[in-house]
Amino acid sequence: MKTTLTALGMGAALAAALPAAAEYPTRAIQMIIPFGPGGATDLSGRALAPPLSRIVSQPFVLTNRAGAGGATGSVAVRDADGDGYTLLLARVGSHTVNPAMNPNLPYTLEEFRFVGIYEINPVSCVVNSNSEFQTMDDLINAVQERPGTVLYSSSGVGSLPHFGALMMLDAYGIGDLDDTVIHIPTEGDGQGLTAVLQGTSDFFCGSTSPAAPFIASGQMRPLMVTSSERLEGFDAPTVHELGKPELAALVGWTGLAGPADLPDDVVEKWGAWLAEAVQDEDFNRFMTSGGSIVELMSPEDSVKFVNEAYEIFRRLVVALNLEID
Repeated sequence: MKTTLTALGMGAALAAALPAAAEYPTRAIQMIIPFGPGGATDLSGRALAPPLSRIVSQPFVLTNRAGAGGATGSVAVRDADGDGYTLLLARVGSHTVNPAMNPNLPYTLEEFRFVGIYEINPVSCVVNSNSEFQTMDDLINAVQERPGTVLYSSSGVGSLPHFGALMMLDAYGIGDLDDTVIHIPTEGDGQGLTAVLQGTSDFFCGSTSPAAPFIASGQMRPLMVTSSERLEGFDAPTVHELGKPELAALVGWTGLAGPADLPDDVVEKWGAWLAEAVQDEDFNRFMTSGGSIVELMSPEDSVKFVNEAYEIFRRLVVALNLEID
């Protein structure tokens, strides 16, 4: 008995001498943006970082890792250590549209653990303010009368603007999409919109947030929005007004996700941080100015939302024969 008590005493003394395990986070947290600068994901992530920085003691490092419709950055996070120090600004393109259009992606939705979706935004089809297209009818008539001459830009093959333009054209009865319009893929919404601004693309159908500054400055004109009601700052009819209610399913979203083995305690901490960050007045003002709706979903609701959106888009991909080989 004496030996046992002595051993226990020595163990307790040793434990007391060891430093307590450091509590997460103890160093900078990297947030990967899988699209280029100036796009919806980039704007959203950089708007979220300041309120997070006021809550969390460690810095946030935001890195754009664009390519392959969001796949390049997504794979980088999928392959990272599940310790909470590398997270992804997951987007509708990287985790809904691209998986729906490309079954050969190097990752699956199950390889990520969502912390929460915090933003939903409608889609707007925009043209240069000097464009001949004043309305959606003008654009559709040009596509029908001059097949193979109208160009649209996107943030990459398998991105929301790629799918959005094709879904919109299909709703208007345009067939043979590969031959009827010309796709100009870029590495981000910013580049896709710049193409419209420079006249190398005729239109862009993407999230409202990156287009908002161009519309506010008078450089671009919105032709439609997929919201249920007209958006402030976007003088354009809704898809319901245009008689195309099926296009209301075309919306963007942004959330945070880590590798599949992200620990429960890290997910819980992020849930608390996001709940506080999305209440920030400056963050809300910036997001709503671009037509976004700030709505925080739980990890479970986020997964359900992503899977349901994927199923909707996947059915459309099959119906429209839009699958990427």
